[in-house]
Amino acid sequence: MVHGEQALASTEQGREDVHDPHCHPHSIETSPEAAQPLLQAVKKQLGMVPNLFRVVGNSPAALEGYLGLNGALAKGSLEAPTRERVALAVAEVNGCDYCLSAHSYLGKNLSKLSDAEIAANRSGGSTDPKADAAVQFAVKLVEARGHVSDADIQAVKRAGYSDAQIVEIVLHVALNTLTNYVNVVAETEIDFPVVKAKAA
Repeated sequence: MVHGEQALASTEQGREDVHDPHCHPHSIETSPEAAQPLLQAVKKQLGMVPNLFRVVGNSPAALEGYLGLNGALAKGSLEAPTRERVALAVAEVNGCDYCLSAHSYLGKNLSKLSDAEIAANRSGGSTDPKADAAVQFAVKLVEARGHVSDADIQAVKRAGYSDAQIVEIVLHVALNTLTNYVNVVAETEIDFPVVKAKAA
């Protein structure tokens, strides 16, 4: 039998090799009953259940809220590639490796963003002039905690974004900040090709 300090030392040594998340992801079968149909729907849509959803599924209410807002915004007027651009920019500012990894993969494979575009998004801009205004605005929202200036609003309007789209950019920033924070707090294990945030 290994006693007190020896057991602690053994545990600490093991942690160097084994990922021990702060909030554990559940399989569909082991998740709370109310979360199971929601996770089944994610699996049907994506062909898998990424760890983010399995972590958020610890709370069926949180999972339902996240999926509801995500699904509603997907029906909005902001185009899918720009939604991915915003997600990449926000994840970089918030230092979320999980979301950077997920959205780098989704941006490249689903929204067909180039490597140069993804790099620009992570740096707070875009190679597309209109999208550049949206991404810059998203970054300012995060950095200023919403307290953007009149000039910031006018810049995104001049680029061609409507009031509805400005509201959607704000909501996408909020949605991505939500997932950034969950993944950072939970230390969610990355199940996409790994991308690391730049050092602050």
